[in-house]
Amino acid sequence: MALSNSVQESLDEATASLRNALAYAARQERPIVCTQISKLISDIESIGSYDELLDSLDSLTDVKKQ
Repeated sequence: MALSNSVQESLDEATASLRNALAYAARQERPIVCTQISKLISDIESIGSYDELLDSLDSLTDVKKQ
């Protein structure tokens, strides 16, 4: 099951906000702050990939059950 539109839109908004925060942080914060914001962006973007992977695994197990 793919992510619902509302979840995907919320994740996209969160990513956009974090990218904005990263742009500001790059100018005036410690490097660790930028690193952590970047990690959050990466984690959020990975959610869709993980969901697709789990969908693929579900389809494979469904085929094997038949």
